[in-house]
Amino acid sequence: MRVYLDNCCLNRPFDDQSLLTIRLETEAILDIQEKIKSGHLSFGWSYILDFENNANPF
Repeated sequence: MRVYLDNCCLNRPFDDQSLLTIRLETEAILDIQEKIKSGHLSFGWSYILDFENNANPF
């Protein structure tokens, strides 16, 4: 299965983890990333991710 994660998802681990909802979303994203790294999922990329990343100074 191919998944597409936008920049909000990819940056969630860097957000303030004191809120339960943000922490749960972070855990979900990290689990998805592990599944991508292990080959159980495929990561879909788009030019818009490159555009957003290049526009973000952080």
